[in-house]
Amino acid sequence: MNRCRFAMLLAVVLLALGSGSVLAQQTPIRIGVIYSFSGAGGTAGKEFDDIVQLFQRQHGDTINGRKIEIIRRDDGGIAPDNAKRLAQELIVQEHVDMLTGLIFTPNAVAVGTVSTPSKTPVFIVNATTSNIMAKNPYMSRYSMTATQVTVPLAKYAYKTGMRNMYVVYMDYGPGIDSGQTFMNAFTAEGGKVAGEIRVPVSATDFSAYLQRVKDAKPDGMYIFLNASGAGTAFLKQAKAQGFDKAGIKIFCAGDLVTEQALPAIGDAAVGVISSMNYSGTHDSKLNHDFVKAFMVQSGGLPPTFGGVGTYDAFTAMYKVIAAQKGQLDPDKTMELVKNLKFESPRGPIAIDPETRDIVQNVYIRRTELKGGKLVNTEIDTYPMVKDPSEHP
Repeated sequence: MNRCRFAMLLAVVLLALGSGSVLAQQTPIRIGVIYSFSGAGGTAGKEFDDIVQLFQRQHGDTINGRKIEIIRRDDGGIAPDNAKRLAQELIVQEHVDMLTGLIFTPNAVAVGTVSTPSKTPVFIVNATTSNIMAKNPYMSRYSMTATQVTVPLAKYAYKTGMRNMYVVYMDYGPGIDSGQTFMNAFTAEGGKVAGEIRVPVSATDFSAYLQRVKDAKPDGMYIFLNASGAGTAFLKQAKAQGFDKAGIKIFCAGDLVTEQALPAIGDAAVGVISSMNYSGTHDSKLNHDFVKAFMVQSGGLPPTFGGVGTYDAFTAMYKVIAAQKGQLDPDKTMELVKNLKFESPRGPIAIDPETRDIVQNVYIRRTELKGGKLVNTEIDTYPMVKDPSEHP
């Protein structure tokens, strides 16, 4: 009898230990990253990695007993075929539960052709062309759209006395969106467009374009160049050609004057007016703490709008994973995404349930030299802006 009881007790103990072992060995939640670690210019890849390390140091790498595993892939820059191949690999071979990253619009569109039929949620950290999500119901965006930050800038330019503007923009998705949006919004206010130039994506010498602008003698110039580093050369060449002395005020998308780019641009950036969803000088405790922690993580580099987009995309992923107690369903994930609202280092943000695009403050900033350091100072705020092209 005693032997029988001992055997039964031993069986119960072994069963309990086995169950515990199974629980302890739950499969990880796998997040696939498709990002331009080697093809975005500047320090974009390092910033992404620094943000992820900071985020997981603050929030952990386990949710409801399941480890968060991050699998990185480098698309190499604007390379939609490569991005699509990497998405297929991550979904089919690596069995990721969700995807994030994507700096460039063509890559995001290509990934959508794979993620939509597979019902893989995608959390975009940049890729700023409007209406990317229209055909991709498993995508949401945590950066901005070019039109979202451009309309407020056009309105601000007219409000502050600009009546005749020259428009220069890069000849690809977000650039075309920005240039056309600025012209439409500025003329709707009553302004006139002195001229328009489409700049090739590969351009590095802008002197001929700048001379055309200078000869037209506008009140100001709006420029959009992507985060490839071309903006530094453009602004330096504008300074060398005497735009400041000619009284031509420069307005631009915030990509040109990121916190990390300002030291390289130097005094050519002083006085530039930009619009963006984030400034490192944004006055909130959350942002002050974020900037301080990030600069420790990065070795002194300040965060940019791209880093904040990554930080908020991971916040969103962690929130929807936690809400499902680690048992993920793609349709439930997207329903939760549509109701997301939280405070970001950039200020309050929300996901528009109709478009799955971000709703956020747009800040008008002026680049200034303060205490020997170039900073983007917020001088006006347009609160909780939706993408106007998605809400005509």
